Amino acid sequence: MDWKVLGLLLLYSHAQALVSHRWSRAKFFPAAHRPKKSSSMPLNPVLQTSLEEVELLYQFLLAELEISPDLDISIKDEELASWRKALNFHTICNDVIPKRIPDIRRLSASLSSYPGILKKEDFERTLLTLAYTAYRTALSQGYQKDIWAQSLLSLFQALRHDLMRSSGPGVSP
Repeated sequence: MDWKVLGLLLLYSHAQALVSHRWSRAKFFPAAHRPKKSSSMPLNPVLQTSLEEVELLYQFLLAELEISPDLDISIKDEELASWRKALNFHTICNDVIPKRIPDIRRLSASLSSYPGILKKEDFERTLLTLAYTAYRTALSQGYQKDIWAQSLLSLFQALRHDLMRSSGPGVSP
C-alpha cells in the first residue's frame, strides 16, 4: 500500500474522531458550542458551579422575567440584571435554549432516548427550557396551550427520568 494513501487514511480517521467528539458534546444544546460571531457569548456558558450559584439561579427565576415579542428574555430587576452571572443567564436563555415548539420537541425526544445521566450544564439548560415552556403555556390559549402543555410535560418527564437515574440503582423511573 502506498504510504501517502495510508497517511491520508490516518489523517482522515483522526480528523473524524475529533469532529465527532466535538459534536457529541453538543448533542442537546448545539448553540452553546457555536457562539455567534457578533456576540461576546462565552463558549458553553454555565450558571451553576456552586451552591451559591444554584441559589442565584433560583433568584433569577423568581425575579420578574420579561419576554419580548421577539422572545428575548430579560430580568426586570435592574440590580439582579447587573450581576455578572446575570449575563450568563441572559446568554443561556436567549442564545442557547430552544424557544420554538419543534426545537423543544426535538430536545424532548433526544432526552427521552438518552441512556445516560445528563451533564450538569445539560440539566441546567433543560430546566431553563422547562421554565420557559411553563411560561409560554401559561400565556397561550386554546390549541396552542395544549401544544405548549404537551411540550412542558415531555420536558418534565425527561428531567424526572434523569433525576431518578442519577439517584441510584434502586429507584425505578
